[in-house]
Amino acid sequence: MSRFTGFDAVFRREFQGYFSSPLGYIFIVIFLVASGYLTVSRDFGRFLELRQASLDPFFSAIPWIFVVLVPAVAMRLWSEERKTGAVELLLTLPVTLPGAYLGKFIAGWSFLGFSLLLTTPVAFQAERLGNPDWGVIATGYFGCLLAAGAYLAIGMAFSAATRSQVVAFILGVAGCVLFLLIGLPQTQQVIGSIFGGYVEQVAASLSVVDHFDSLTRGLVQLGTLFFFAAFTLGWLAAGMLVLDRTKAS
Repeated sequence: MSRFTGFDAVFRREFQGYFSSPLGYIFIVIFLVASGYLTVSRDFGRFLELRQASLDPFFSAIPWIFVVLVPAVAMRLWSEERKTGAVELLLTLPVTLPGAYLGKFIAGWSFLGFSLLLTTPVAFQAERLGNPDWGVIATGYFGCLLAAGAYLAIGMAFSAATRSQVVAFILGVAGCVLFLLIGLPQTQQVIGSIFGGYVEQVAASLSVVDHFDSLTRGLVQLGTLFFFAAFTLGWLAAGMLVLDRTKAS
């Protein structure tokens, strides 16, 4: 049996599940409304008022939207199956834990990517306002996709750790907010004043926002790609470890 046996079946079931119930469509509507409002609002992005051929107002809103909506996508992926006992049944089938776990992750990530794709009209609106840098727009969307994957991995780990979707959601939001806030200058200043400059640098290196911002500026750096890969894979491994120990007990 391959290490990733069952990946295709789990992926298809989960991805189709987002569109077979109203919840998937509700998520998409909320995401589009929230991102649109924060982009054009006079109190936030002011995209139309600034009249600049840039998606900076849109990209600056995405991490704040993701800290709530991505855990909402992740909370049901394992919590519901643990609550109903379906996880034990799933893992008795010819499906490996890595195959099932990654199948759910890629399905959720693909759904988030599809939701991002629906926001591309704002890029064409920027084209109407001037001559945007499409390379920066492309790397910005790439950063959004990587940030979505990182937050989804966090949410899945907490979903695997509890039978309650509500608890999984709260813990997922808390985890995502933590890695968002440590990138803020105010937070880093406090950390530096208490623990010193070295700890401040370590905390800054773990910030999702700092690495995300570099991509929205058009900078594709090896360190940024390595961070997102290691961060996401680390949380996926933690979630699988938790689920494996739960299954064993």
